[in-house]
Order: sequence, then structure tokens, then C-alpha cells
Amino acid sequence: MKKLLASLIVPALALGLASCNRSEEDRNRITLSVSTQTNPFFVELLHGAQDKAKELDVPLDIQDASDDPAQQVNQLGNATSMGAKVVVINPTDSDAVAPAVRSIKNDGVPVIGVDRDVNGVELDSMVASDNVAGGAQAADKLAESIGEEGEILILQGTAGTSASRERGKGFEERIAQYPGIKIAGKQSANFDRTEGLNVTTNLLQANPNISAIFAENDEMALGAVEALGSRAGKEVKIVAFDGTFDGLKAVKDGKLEATIAQQPAELGARAIEQAAALLHGESAEKNVPVEVITVTKDTVEEFQ
Repeated sequence: MKKLLASLIVPALALGLASCNRSEEDRNRITLSVSTQTNPFFVELLHGAQDKAKELDVPLDIQDASDDPAQQVNQLGNATSMGAKVVVINPTDSDAVAPAVRSIKNDGVPVIGVDRDVNGVELDSMVASDNVAGGAQAADKLAESIGEEGEILILQGTAGTSASRERGKGFEERIAQYPGIKIAGKQSANFDRTEGLNVTTNLLQANPNISAIFAENDEMALGAVEALGSRAGKEVKIVAFDGTFDGLKAVKDGKLEATIAQQPAELGARAIEQAAALLHGESAEKNVPVEVITVTKDTVEEFQ
């Protein structure tokens, strides 16, 4: 009988301890909802978040929305029931996810935005590059590269994202200060390389004599490089935004005139730092700016 009782009690104790450990982990879980893992920029952001979570010893649950706002809304709806005590969100669409984020906050769970804001919702912390300033920097560099004269194209990011809206705002407000430069056309290519290729090809048919292109991220710019072929970096200057590995290589190779380099891994790391502070009952910084840098062929090796 004693042996029987021991055989029953020991597993029960082990199960109880395991349950305690799981519940302790659940009480300290951070959910990171990322817009996509097909874009190298967000892969770097994710890696920065994972490294920081490991360093701080906090459990991190990754949810990939695959650039689908409806999927991200569903994931956010399940976050709290899955044990999330802080949610970090990189929105697919800053408008579409707002009701789901508002619901999470109404449940008493703090929400941190990273790279992109959520429209109409007061977040507990916002970690982002200064996209408006970066857009202005891109305009100045593009204007310089074409002698402040010529027709240009703009490849816009995903409609509804704060990153696209703010980069476009900064760029267009600054480029308007150069009277010799005309925006001949602009169109969304959804931050995607293949769409960047297709949209640029179509825009070039209607505007064959352009001098430059501003792409709101590196992926679209690299699509534009493919569309332009041998003209890229020579007859047509291209200024991009992000500073991904492939973007920096294109700058080094002379295909891109410049990229406004964010620091995606730093964005991810800083977001997890703020989440960990909230997790431990501390306050988070309301706004956490991460510097952007204009990287050219002369400075690319130093930046890398």
C-alpha cells in the first residue's frame, strides 16, 4: 500500500510543480504580434526582440499576421486568453487593428506599439523611428542626387500603415521645397519587392523620362532596381528607406543612391525592454525614438 501511495503521490507532486511553473510563466508572458516574417526588416526586428527577451529571461510568444489585418485581429483576440500580460504590436494596418487593441486595453492588458502606431488608441508605449524626419532626409538626398531638377516617382508602402503615411508626409513636404522637381506619379507597392518591380514597370511606361525614385522601403526599391535594369543608379537615382542587409548591399553596389537606415533589431529590443518593465510593475516610457541615418556609398561600410 505504501508503495502504491508513493507511486501516485510523486507523479502528482511533479504535475503540480509543473503546473505552478506553467502558471508562473503565463503570468509573465509577452505576446509580440508582428505584421509579417516575409519582409527582412521585420525578421531583423523579431530577432532583436527574441534576443532581448532571452537576455531579460521573459517568455515571448510570437504571432505572425502574414500581412493580413483580419488574421492579426483574430490573433489579438486570442492573446489574453493565451496568457499574455503585455502585448507588443507591429500593426499590419494601423486602422483595422484599432478595435482589437482597444479591447485588449479595456481588459487591463498594456499594449506597446513597435515601428507602426495604432490609430485612435493611446498606447502604453510607442517605439519607432522618426519616419517623418526620415522622409525629409530622403527628399534632401534625392534632390541632391539629381541637381534639384527632374521628374520623380514615389513607391508607397501599404495603405493604412503609419510608416507609409509618415514617410510619405515627410518626403512630400520637403520635396515641395525644390521647385525644379515634379512628382510625375506615385502608387502603392505594399512594401513588397515583386510589387515594386511590377508597379515601377507600369509607372515607367507612362513616365519614361524620370530622374529618380523614392521608395518607402528597401524591398520596393530593390524591385525598382530590377525594373530599371542598367539604368538603376546611373540614369535614374533611387533613394530607399529601412537599411536592410539587401538594401545596404545595393547602396554599396551603386544601385541605390542611399537608404534611410532604421535599426530594426534595436526597435525590437527596445519594445521588449518596455514590455518587461510593465511586466514587473514598473512604468514604461511613453515614446521611445530610435535614430534613423542616411546611408550612402561613402558611409555604408561604417554603418554595417
